[in-house]
Amino acid sequence: MQKKLNIKIRLMQTIKTKHIFILFVLIALVQLFIPVQMILGQETILDSGTAYKFRTEPIDPTDPFRGKYITLRYNINSAITPDSTWLRKDDVYVYIKEDSLGFAELTQVSKKQLPIKEDYVIAKVSWYNYNNSTLRFNLPFNRFYMEESKAKPAEEAHRKAQRDSIPNNTFALVYVKEGEAVLKDVIINDIPIADYVE
Repeated sequence: MQKKLNIKIRLMQTIKTKHIFILFVLIALVQLFIPVQMILGQETILDSGTAYKFRTEPIDPTDPFRGKYITLRYNINSAITPDSTWLRKDDVYVYIKEDSLGFAELTQVSKKQLPIKEDYVIAKVSWYNYNNSTLRFNLPFNRFYMEESKAKPAEEAHRKAQRDSIPNNTFALVYVKEGEAVLKDVIINDIPIADYVE
């Protein structure tokens, strides 16, 4: 009787161990699947998305650099709209097209996706100014990550290039597809910023 009980206990322990192992493997696979899916999604945007050049504005000198990235601001960061019901951190669909110089140009903003063929980026509302009916928003690609040793010189080179009298000499190369955007590079005088600071 005791022998049968011992066999039964060992069998239950083996089954329990197998279930724990299977659960562990499933959790590990899920943890690998999510980052791989994010990386593949960004690669898909880079491969088949539309490239836009976004003009950058001077970086705020009081908070230009955090850790291993440079902070970017864009000249497309507001729109006039009579709709005053915007709330901070609401999604805003920012529709863009290429202007005559090849830079991204804002065409309209909306609270929802419109049935039009223009490319768009989903941004976040910063605030709405009731005095002049202006909606301000933050584009989702305002950080450009770099090797730590190059980040500070890159920030300084970007700021210096912004002060030059040459128009359109600094821009961000952003790929856009179905509302998603990937910041590929920051360009100064037609040179990628990482090469520019070397």
